[in-house]
Amino acid sequence: MKLKIAVLSGDGIGPEVTNEAIKVLKAIGTEFDHTFLFEEAPVGAIAIDKTGDPLPDATLDLCMNTDAVLFGAIGDPKYDNDPSAKVRPEQGLLKLRKSLGLFANIRPVKAYDTLLKKSPLKEEIISGTDISIYRELTGGIYFGKKELSKDGKKASDLCEYSEYEIKRVAHLAFKAAQNRSKKVTLVDKANVLETSRLWRKVVGEIAAEYPDVTLDFLFVDNAAMQMILNPKQFDVILTENMFGDIISDEASVIGGSIGLLASASVGEKYALFEPIHGSYPQAKGKGIANPIASILSAAMLLDHFQLFDEAALIRKAVDKSLQLEITTPDLNEKTDMVSTSKVGDFIEDFIYNPNDTCLNFSNIHLGQSTII
Repeated sequence: MKLKIAVLSGDGIGPEVTNEAIKVLKAIGTEFDHTFLFEEAPVGAIAIDKTGDPLPDATLDLCMNTDAVLFGAIGDPKYDNDPSAKVRPEQGLLKLRKSLGLFANIRPVKAYDTLLKKSPLKEEIISGTDISIYRELTGGIYFGKKELSKDGKKASDLCEYSEYEIKRVAHLAFKAAQNRSKKVTLVDKANVLETSRLWRKVVGEIAAEYPDVTLDFLFVDNAAMQMILNPKQFDVILTENMFGDIISDEASVIGGSIGLLASASVGEKYALFEPIHGSYPQAKGKGIANPIASILSAAMLLDHFQLFDEAALIRKAVDKSLQLEITTPDLNEKTDMVSTSKVGDFIEDFIYNPNDTCLNFSNIHLGQSTII
């Protein structure tokens, strides 16, 4: 297969983790005889610095003429700490999602057995957790009309949803549940919000088309609590834009590090793949950023194009790196030897040599003597 991939590595640690995902994809291409062509373009703060626009026209044009987008992260303290800034890095990502019609964000949340002790939650609570969160991505309060009074003392953000917007992401969630544990939980605030009541009505009607899938409802405040008390109860979570943003970030603590969480944003024509973490500017250039979320996002890219064996090999390599504690300091604070690039090197090497001994792998990538 031949794929043209737009690379929007963005700000902060974005370029560092994206480089490792590209490294891994190149290894997959070599081993499975695929051709992946990568073309880079600026987005976010770096794009503002260069062009004054967080999503330059050339960048958007590239994304609209490629098979997929591999995204890093955006954000910079000089904008984060200036609430008066009119042009902000995040505007670039929101515009990109809207322009490409990326209406569904898919975020897997898994508790790895080897990392149960890394989570702040009790092992018996999180063990066995395997959730897929389907978040509507181009509607709701983030994209609604925004107003600020002339005196600057009153503001409003409009939350608006149509039946069509709800239907298209709901169908994806139910289809995913059919291949999982056959349960969808709709997270909303239907006791207060009219938009949430529309969600319940539409999703309830769609559920009738999937008789093998159980539909459950939770108010978002209760869902946030249940995510901590009993995350194993969830299979597929379906929710609107803002609730999904918050719930999926909360779920990141289950795995022990937000650096493990990948995501896919898909539409009818285009698809974008990115780690859910931010730009983490404090870690920029230090080699401590965890690249696994970006690498797993690359695996989701392969899944999207039905390259399932290739994606499975990446996940197997990630599992092995976690087992051997070939991880960055967020997961292995006992050592500072394993850098961002070394994690990528290990996963790349596993793809080329999946049958070598684990001990040999560990020694090679920790810079020690090799045991044959």
